[in-house]
Parts: sequence; structure tokens; C-alpha cells
Amino acid sequence: MFPEWLLNSPSSTLFTIGLALIISLATTLLNKKFTDREQTMAWQSEIKRWNTDRNLARKTGDKKLLAKVKKQEPRILQMQSKMTSRQMKTSLITFVPLIIMWQVLIGFFQATPVARLPGIYIGELIEIPFMYWYIICSFFMSTLLSRIFGTAMGMGMGMETSRTK
Repeated sequence: MFPEWLLNSPSSTLFTIGLALIISLATTLLNKKFTDREQTMAWQSEIKRWNTDRNLARKTGDKKLLAKVKKQEPRILQMQSKMTSRQMKTSLITFVPLIIMWQVLIGFFQATPVARLPGIYIGELIEIPFMYWYIICSFFMSTLLSRIFGTAMGMGMGMETSRTK
């Protein structure tokens, strides 16, 4: 299915980097299409404030604050549900094609090292199989493209818009 020269470095290394770039770009663009960044940031900020109030109410035993938090809980849960469903759209669209691609490529490369990186000792090379090299490239490309396209969301904890010194 794939040409034999693809099993040799640097072709396999560059192929994997390119593949990770293409898939990360597609995923990033889908995220950008399906996610309203400002709305998500506003929801994350509100959820964070609510969690802070809830923890304070539990810690201090403030019944008035606890009642306020309980009253807001259904709305907060609805926000979290909407955020999760928006994030899942991209995952569902990309999941099946990625699983099929993985099966084909892992079958092709098997245990053949696709990248060689310098080790701790002079002259030592660490050989990395396709699966691990793809994961490394994918994390790098996803992070880079998320920042370029402004889709990084801060792992659900709310993004900091400014930092205090």
C-alpha cells in the first residue's frame, strides 16, 4: 500500500511530522468552527467563580451563600454540558478516520523506527517507533497550531487573559 522507501529515515520521520501537521490542522480548524471561544471563556470564568463560591460556602458553612450556590447549580451544569457537547463534536468527527488510519499505519510501520534522536551519551541514538513519534509530533503540532489559530482553551480551567506580576 505504501512505498518501501517510506520505511527508511528521514522519509519516515518527515512523513510522520507531515501527517501530524495535517491531522492537527484539520482538528484545530474543526475546533475553531464548532467552538465559540469567547462564549466558552465566559462560561469557564463563571463556572470557576461558582466553584469558588461553592467551596467557600462548604468551608464556612454560610447557609445564605450555600442556598445561592444550590440555586445556580442547574444553570452551571447546563453550561458544562453545552461546553462538553461542543468539544465532543470535533472528537466524534475525527475519531473514526483516525482509528482506521492508525490501524493501517501501525500495520505498515510495525516496530520499524521512524525517528532517531540523540541520546544522553555522545554518538548514542534513540530509535523511536511510529506510534511514539506520531504522539510526540501530534502534541507539538496541536499546541503550536492551537496557539497560532487562538483555539487553546486551557484544559477546561479557564484561560488567563492577563498575568499579574
